Amino acid sequence: MDPRTTTATERLTAETAAESAADSAADSAAETTGHLADQLLQLTKRLHRAQRRHLEPLGITPAQSRLLRTVAHSEEPPRMADLAQRLDVVPRAVTTLVDALEAHDLVRRIPDPASRRVIRIELTGTGGAMLHRLRLARRAAAEDLLAPLDTGQRESLTALLAALDAAAPPRQRC
Repeated sequence: MDPRTTTATERLTAETAAESAADSAADSAAETTGHLADQLLQLTKRLHRAQRRHLEPLGITPAQSRLLRTVAHSEEPPRMADLAQRLDVVPRAVTTLVDALEAHDLVRRIPDPASRRVIRIELTGTGGAMLHRLRLARRAAAEDLLAPLDTGQRESLTALLAALDAAAPPRQRC
């Protein structure tokens, strides 16, 4: 056999084997990523169900809770349009949430000092107290989910999630 042909054939075989190994590694990584995405979605669903269970006795829905947290973390009382944008919902949804929270004296509508046509939303004293109870309910729901993990595992998970969060584009946190 011609040594030049053997060398070319060997190179082709080696390249094919390398490509096959790279494809296999890529397939394995994609499969792992897909499995991880499924796990994260399932855990998120479990956490949401646990939160609903813990919020129900307080008479607050998760959406109302989120609006209260958003108002509480705003530097100044937000406008309804600001709330809709931060919550990524239509303005009508914010109106419905504010109506329900206002009926329970948790928030109030106040006029904007710079424009009579603008309405801002602020937390009431009762709303501040409810926010504290909501924090406790959210922590209890998280504890339900994280109960199987020891302190070291929780710290590792916290570090991993912080790394993912740091890589995300900036956004409003509530």
